[in-house]
Amino acid sequence: VELMLDMAKVTATDLVMDLGYGDGRNIIAAARRGARAIGVEYNPDMVTLSTRLAAEAGVAGRATFVEGDMYTADISKATVMALFLLPANLEKLRDTFLALAPGTRLVMNTFDIPDWVSDAKETLGEGCVSWCTAHLYYVPAPVEGRWTTSRGDLTLRQAFQMVAGTLTTNGVATAVSGRLRGTELT
Repeated sequence: VELMLDMAKVTATDLVMDLGYGDGRNIIAAARRGARAIGVEYNPDMVTLSTRLAAEAGVAGRATFVEGDMYTADISKATVMALFLLPANLEKLRDTFLALAPGTRLVMNTFDIPDWVSDAKETLGEGCVSWCTAHLYYVPAPVEGRWTTSRGDLTLRQAFQMVAGTLTTNGVATAVSGRLRGTELT
């Protein structure tokens, strides 16, 4: 959990959300860092447990736990999503994630979002037996299309954070490729 939050560079200015949070450990850990944190969980017993655990940890004022459906929850205000979900759940949520503000950080325990290569991956070292890898994604800005620039016409195709296309200057087309990190294109 700490590796995930470190990778996402969680601070007190963040709103961290977790979907299907179980016992609430991601939310409680984010709240300990000063972030406002909200979890959405289908199981009412887990909502009761995590609320109690947050109070015991002294972060009840920054950690909120609600009963709800992770597929319909409003996550639009999140700056960080800290999740431990199976690939099938992540695949169903992928378009919801892509609709978040560019630059929103998505950090996952163990599992990748299907078809979307993470921007960073770290694995805990010796002594870690299971659930040892974290994956970080930055929601990319939608840039696919045709753009007019000072250097010519730029046409881009986009697959998540990866872009490719052509820059046409004075009738000469040059292949270009790049990578997005939120709104930053390199």
